[in-house]
Amino acid sequence: MNDTDPGAVPWLSADEQRSWRAFVRLHMKLTARMAADLQAHSGLSSSDFEVLVALTDVPEGRVRFQDLAKGIDWEQSRLSHQIRRMAKRDLVAREECEEDGRGAYVAISAHGRAVIEAAAPKHVATVRRLVLDALTPEEFAELGRLSAKVTDQIERTRP
Repeated sequence: MNDTDPGAVPWLSADEQRSWRAFVRLHMKLTARMAADLQAHSGLSSSDFEVLVALTDVPEGRVRFQDLAKGIDWEQSRLSHQIRRMAKRDLVAREECEEDGRGAYVAISAHGRAVIEAAAPKHVATVRRLVLDALTPEEFAELGRLSAKVTDQIERTRP
């Protein structure tokens, strides 16, 4: 499909538009509600949480700066500002890379680990209350399959 020529792009049908708008509304409402609940229960922003989750997903709790940026799909400048803010709150530390002297690591601190571990149960409860309680197990599994399929399409068509 030629998506640079507006005349070549087929408009969404009424059903497609309804589904698309429902998805956009879901994304906006869920993102806002998850962020508000996270902030209220733990004092973490959704960006803080995303970084801390990524760091707890690696066994040593530390990762090269550029690998973290790539893993969470952020620009390095955005991540740099976020890490600076989080380091001031002792959630993470930036460590110089001794191997090459140019790169840096981002490491979760003991305080950061304690904060994310305390936040996790309430976060899971929010996910359950807002999403899992609304769907059957089969619907939730289908949501996972569809989400993975669209994510793969986004990755394949990345410029």
